[in-house]
Amino acid sequence: MKLTRRKFVQRLAVGTTLLTGSSAVANSAPRSSGAKELRPNIIFILADDLGWGDLSCYGRPDYATPNLDRLALQGTKFTDAYSASAVCTPTRCGYITGRYPARFRIGLEEPLIATNSNVGLEPNHPTIASFLKQGGYDTALIGKWHLGFRPEWGPNAHGFDEFFGILAGAGDYFLHKNGLGTPDLYENLTPVERNGYLTDLLTERAVNYVKKARSNPFFLSLHYTAPHWPWQAPKGGETISFTAQTPEPTKMAAGGSLKLYAQMMKSLDDGVGRVMQAVRAAGIDKNTLVIFTSDNGGERFSYLWPFSGQKGDLLEGGIRVPAIVRWPGVVPANRVTHQMAITMDWTATMLAAAKASAPADQALDGIDLLPIIKGTSRAFDRTFFWRIYSRDAVRDGKWKYVRDGDVRKLFDLSLDQREQADFSRTHADVLQRLTREFDKWNDQMLPRPPARR
Repeated sequence: MKLTRRKFVQRLAVGTTLLTGSSAVANSAPRSSGAKELRPNIIFILADDLGWGDLSCYGRPDYATPNLDRLALQGTKFTDAYSASAVCTPTRCGYITGRYPARFRIGLEEPLIATNSNVGLEPNHPTIASFLKQGGYDTALIGKWHLGFRPEWGPNAHGFDEFFGILAGAGDYFLHKNGLGTPDLYENLTPVERNGYLTDLLTERAVNYVKKARSNPFFLSLHYTAPHWPWQAPKGGETISFTAQTPEPTKMAAGGSLKLYAQMMKSLDDGVGRVMQAVRAAGIDKNTLVIFTSDNGGERFSYLWPFSGQKGDLLEGGIRVPAIVRWPGVVPANRVTHQMAITMDWTATMLAAAKASAPADQALDGIDLLPIIKGTSRAFDRTFFWRIYSRDAVRDGKWKYVRDGDVRKLFDLSLDQREQADFSRTHADVLQRLTREFDKWNDQMLPRPPARR
């Protein structure tokens, strides 16, 4: 039976009040309580390869994520949030810069592999961290970087006062080595050794950062590696050797199990719960903006219903991701919005909340979503663009254009979330319009890299 948008929204929002979707007025939602909106502390939490339905509040049926569900109940949940790319390096580039990743050389790495030390994020390019640091924020990145392996390309060169985490795209959760078998855990620029499961180590570091006494507001960018492979559970659970199952960048990892994935997700959910507990204990709960999302769609063990595709694809399963925004007294609680959003919006939203801005010559490709979330502005249709490998995609309101090689298709997401019915013949005018719009956008980007063999 075909899942209509209405039934889909009803299923998603059981027990939850809805903010209006892209075709209706959003200002029916309650507005801010009127409390003075000081510059907030900001915590941005980025999961790795977390599929759209991998949280129980998004429909995961076989395990629960109570802490992330609570975050959604205390804030606003997005149904139509997207990653800037279907793999991690370009999305992280889009987030850090606030601009489409194809504008940057590092953004063309799909993704950056562990043997490539020839490219990284340009050290002089402004970032979300450098903007906030200039505005008086303390800044830290804890977790995965994946935007260059040399010191001049690392987090400390891009506005982060502190860095603790890995530089590569994945790491053994216990040995903290990359797929080449090289140690990959750093304290700023210094390699370090720590005992423990990586998700727990990142959580512990984040909790300690939140607890610090300070006179400035802080910006914590917490980039978990979970639930990205290798499939390794904490506390002696089932585990798969990292180097023995490292796939090509465009292929899924082998091994693992649904049970193991659930254990990895429990560790992630527990970690977010501990960080939020630290926020409450520090007495900064009402002055802390928290954003949670994922760098791309899920893969082997992700729950992606009702979508098709997965990580690496430009179908919805590869690029539509969970997203939750929490800011007590400012962001409405226990609500869902259908406003279209993309990775670069979180950059713009955090800068706006911090009363900071990008210079005119570095105009962001995202928008501040807070007026829409709060209900002071109408939700509206938008146009997003993607390209990866030999694939292109455009979402324009309800329409989705996808090209894979020589095959071009057009989908109506208001009728067909699974992208099964091709409307390219019956709506050839829409297909041609979106093709032209993609070409116009693409002309502003760097040339795409050679196709993978």
